[in-house]
Amino acid sequence: MKINPSTMKMWSRIGSRAAYGMAVLELGKKYDNLIVLTGDTSTSAGLDRFKKTYPEKYLDVGIAEQNMIGIAAGLASEGQQVFTSTFSSFQTMRCCEQIRVNLGYMNQKVNMVGLASGLVLGMLGYTHCCIEDVSIMRSIPGITVVSPADCGATVKAVLAAIEHEQSVYIRLTGGAPNPAVYLDDFDFTFGKANILREGNDLAIIACGTMVNNSLKTAELLKEGKLEATVIDMHTIKPIDVSIIEEISKSHNLIVTVEEHSIIGGLGSAVSEHLSTMNQKPPLLSIGIPDKYGSAGSYESLLQKRLLLPDQIANTIANRYYSL
Repeated sequence: MKINPSTMKMWSRIGSRAAYGMAVLELGKKYDNLIVLTGDTSTSAGLDRFKKTYPEKYLDVGIAEQNMIGIAAGLASEGQQVFTSTFSSFQTMRCCEQIRVNLGYMNQKVNMVGLASGLVLGMLGYTHCCIEDVSIMRSIPGITVVSPADCGATVKAVLAAIEHEQSVYIRLTGGAPNPAVYLDDFDFTFGKANILREGNDLAIIACGTMVNNSLKTAELLKEGKLEATVIDMHTIKPIDVSIIEEISKSHNLIVTVEEHSIIGGLGSAVSEHLSTMNQKPPLLSIGIPDKYGSAGSYESLLQKRLLLPDQIANTIANRYYSL
């Protein structure tokens, strides 16, 4: 699959869900044992072309997400390479017991794609917003948890997932268009973070949509004479502990930024490792507070949760100068 500036721009325009559909369409050419399951989300998951091209490799189970995971586990036990896709809140919370038992406990390998996670479906309210999925999936043994920064990273994650030995949960955030973080091909390895920008004062560790926002935040902080390292921690489990230890030696503050609850997500994963270290800088976790809110547009919900670049920059600057 060609990954270059042209395809990166195209995927950015169509959004992560459609990029996922194009990635599995490419996998259909290579893997005879590929099976893609959906829970009534063919169009939403960008799978219409896959369904028409490979009808024998596609199964829509309807609005029966728990059955979808059971079917996926059964197919995996017979040697099939399986992807499942539905909206994140249904993929993780509605199917939590099936994932825990059939994939975690029974050790069946399935690649799960959570569509429209975070706050992008804000007009539908918090039944469809998903701010708890990372914490849930991270707690189940045998599940790798990934939150791609943009559409190119989504494609990379899908291509890597099919070769991975464990079940993978790929958390898709943002809408369409989806701002590109990576403008050309790049190294993507589960469990290994990417440093996107280097600075001497503080380090920002982000995932999903917040990687782009964190890069913008770093530019705003620079105007205030603060230089920030920005890290794309695309894999939240297993987290890249080596980079956490590295930046702890050279930065005065570590900041985590995520479009997820501040409980159980990226910030928690970073703090868990920091707690094992004798010497480390303070940690500031930025994310969604431990409460639900009212429905609203994506931009308005990000603003209410102080997740826009200027708001993140203000929060960080206030914390840094209070050290």
